[in-house]
Amino acid sequence: MKNKFYYFSLRVSVCSGLFLLLAVAAFAQKTALGIFEGQTDVGKVRQAGKATYKTTTGEYELTGSGTNMWGTHDEFHFVWKRLKGDFILYTRGQLLGKGVDPHRKIGWIVRQSLDSSAAHVNASVHGDGLTALQYRRTSGAATEEIRSTVTGPDVIQLERRGGKYTMKVAKFGQPFVSTELTNVDLGDQVYVGLFVCSHNPQVSERGMFRDVRISVPARANFVPYKEYIGSQIELLEVATGNRQIIYNSPKSLQAPNWTPDGKRLIYNAEGLMYTFDLAKRTPQALNTDYVKKNNNDHVLSFDGKMLGLSSSGDDPKQGSQVYTVPITGGKPKLITPTGPSYLHGWSPDSKTLLFTGERNKEFDIYKVPASGGPETRLTTAQGLDDGSEYTPDGKWVYFNSNRSGTMQIWRMRPDGSQQEAVTTGEFHDWFPHVSPDGKWIVMLSFNKDEVKSGDHPFYKHVYLRLMPITGGTPKVIAYVYGGQGSINTPSWSPDSKRIAFISNTDTGAAPAK
Repeated sequence: MKNKFYYFSLRVSVCSGLFLLLAVAAFAQKTALGIFEGQTDVGKVRQAGKATYKTTTGEYELTGSGTNMWGTHDEFHFVWKRLKGDFILYTRGQLLGKGVDPHRKIGWIVRQSLDSSAAHVNASVHGDGLTALQYRRTSGAATEEIRSTVTGPDVIQLERRGGKYTMKVAKFGQPFVSTELTNVDLGDQVYVGLFVCSHNPQVSERGMFRDVRISVPARANFVPYKEYIGSQIELLEVATGNRQIIYNSPKSLQAPNWTPDGKRLIYNAEGLMYTFDLAKRTPQALNTDYVKKNNNDHVLSFDGKMLGLSSSGDDPKQGSQVYTVPITGGKPKLITPTGPSYLHGWSPDSKTLLFTGERNKEFDIYKVPASGGPETRLTTAQGLDDGSEYTPDGKWVYFNSNRSGTMQIWRMRPDGSQQEAVTTGEFHDWFPHVSPDGKWIVMLSFNKDEVKSGDHPFYKHVYLRLMPITGGTPKVIAYVYGGQGSINTPSWSPDSKRIAFISNTDTGAAPAK
């Protein structure tokens, strides 16, 4: 018979081993997973969940079970990050497989804690397509919901601004439909992340999420054009809508151009011009000599040999003026002695520049020889005409104009004749960029209830929309927190397959500890 010391030692060994296993499990939950800090099963689930992250694609796959996320407590699998203050959560998500219960669901959730009865707000999409903004105002209270009119969306966004939560959902390609919830206090520090719930404790279900973004918006009282937040250079695959962040900066990066050889981007930041090596993912300042107040109106010649700049000089009365400089850098040449002048287009034969000029308190489109010379006015309608750009065959000039009261995309012949609207005015559309193959137009679209027709501000919810150059209904290809500086300049890759753009987030915002 074994003595008491043996059994005491055995119990200590078992308890120590159990403690070690629990400690390891707790550590695993806090191991970083992509942009998230950890993952866990919330509630007493019967089937353990898990999450994986694919670094090559940026996709997250979640597997989870759980009886439900309703009533006074929840059961689900959760990948999370702790945040303070305001934020915007965005993803394209879908449930995988046929599934067992029609009420299995995926989405974003914001929680006070990891406790199963915690107060929360979530944007959920069910297996049967039901979509709702669901919430528990206080710990242990009953769950409530506001249902969306959209069924089965695959674009899910949840935003917090103070005590207001806004769910925006869409079927990819369509504009958002919003649902709002006010006066919910979850505290400043919260857990935010993606979830999957099987709605059946006996089974596990899977959800896939891509283009996952957690953005911190500009604070409510920031001063436009004097204060800025951080930037992300993103590449968008036009055929699929897949997005990839290739560079982050706390600075205001703006207007990425794509060089004709496809190897570099060119953008402006803090008055200087930069080249960005796409293979090395590194920026380098481009020498523009004394011209050091460059804005986001800069254009490459079609042959890639010259760069056109818009920059403020020493005379504040002139404002922005147009210059040209070799793509390798050097001393710029002044093209427009009169300002303000904002460059937007270069003719395919490299002989002519298009710019927006303010003359006699009117903004119109002008052309000028690339070597310098007299300017010719092309538009005369009252209102703002801007964003002019030649088609690759040189037969048309596309631009944006609010002459009708709404900012729309227009086109005209290079001599200014045959001016006609291209879009219908559902949004305020800016900066039409024609693909190198001449088949498509991408544009930046603002919501009319958020901005005036003559303004294109920083830090707004905007769309990148695509339409055939032959006409038709534009399709949303990116849902972006950005605006000014996102695609002010020609942003297409030389093969017409990708678009470079800027999205924004406040990288200076302190994460929760």
